[in-house]
Amino acid sequence: MTELTIDEQVALLMQGTEYGDVALASAMERELSERLVEADREGRPLRVYCGFDPRTADLHIGHMVPIRKMRQFQELGHEVTFLVGRFTSLVGDPSHEDKVRAQITMEEATENAETYTEQAFAILDPDQTRIRYNDEWLAPLTFEDLIHLSSHFTVQQFLGRESFRQRFDNEDPIYVHEFMYALMQSYDAYSLKTDVQIGGTDQLFNIITAARKLMEALGEKPNIGVILGILPGTDGVVKMSKSLGNHIPLNTSAEDMYGKVMSVPDKAMGEYMRLATRWGPSDIAKIEGDLSAGESHPRDTKMMLAHEIVDIYYGEEAAVEAEKQFKKVFQQRGEPEDMDTFQLSGDTGLVDVMADSGMVSSRSEARRLVKQGGVRLNDEVLEDPNQDLVTAAGGVLRVGKRRFLKLLAADE
Repeated sequence: MTELTIDEQVALLMQGTEYGDVALASAMERELSERLVEADREGRPLRVYCGFDPRTADLHIGHMVPIRKMRQFQELGHEVTFLVGRFTSLVGDPSHEDKVRAQITMEEATENAETYTEQAFAILDPDQTRIRYNDEWLAPLTFEDLIHLSSHFTVQQFLGRESFRQRFDNEDPIYVHEFMYALMQSYDAYSLKTDVQIGGTDQLFNIITAARKLMEALGEKPNIGVILGILPGTDGVVKMSKSLGNHIPLNTSAEDMYGKVMSVPDKAMGEYMRLATRWGPSDIAKIEGDLSAGESHPRDTKMMLAHEIVDIYYGEEAAVEAEKQFKKVFQQRGEPEDMDTFQLSGDTGLVDVMADSGMVSSRSEARRLVKQGGVRLNDEVLEDPNQDLVTAAGGVLRVGKRRFLKLLAADE
């Protein structure tokens, strides 16, 4: 990366941050600038970390937002630690949860962690990344240690969190072990002697309130919280989530990822630029300026965005091919060159083909899509969910805008 001034570094590193409070945002920006100057004077890199609780192996690009920020710190020459929260994952972060999270085992957390690190290295420089596990320092703590650490916090501080307050007011159970999460994460920051901790807005309490307080109480300079906005899903409104079906998974094809980014509403493009790309403040200012001035079309800008995101995970060649396929299918109304196939046999009904091929998750979803007019055989809209497709060999079944299936005869 080109040599940047301190002000330019701060602008880049604070890109995409969201604190919900102007004074807090200003304070964190000022502290980051001061710490960068101090580190430069001392000739040392900043110690930066982000923790990840490996509670699932199904990752999407929303999970990669803090990893993108870690890469920016790496490119500026700072020391980055990818912390695997095997111990904190045993509790599960209660942030924004309206009920207690299911507990997982250390074995499950360890297995999931392998997926996290593999995916992280699509963005991070593996040679410049330290991987640590927080059970290294949390497991040896004694009950006496826990009493001392917990004495720095009050129950009122925890009940001030919206998720806990709501459950308390509704007389829903709040378990004591849930209070431990912020304490454990705070001790992570202290143990790593970190200058900067990265997290999403759901980590605001854990990083700004808890970690800074504990580090100072234990004699360390409090870390700086780089609190990032939450990437919305393909609906452009709510947090990206597999359970909501608005996610862009990492274990998909380049073509599918490209298409899903293109389905994001125009209003969310700015958040995707700031949180999911390699573009810096000046790049984004130029793109948004051209949009505002009418010098570029939102569709073309979104195609540039989709190309950038696919390039990050699959490379330039795959991004070019994904763009080519998108133009063919969506702009020229063609069919993709590569598509799944399904061999017809016997009495083969439409709903059965859609479900058995994996085009839809259930037969009820298949019936709903047919009823809505979202299923075509070649260019013909299919209206009967029980239509026999045995004579449709050689045709292409299309569900929605992105799902295609080549139908083969029984003997092919």
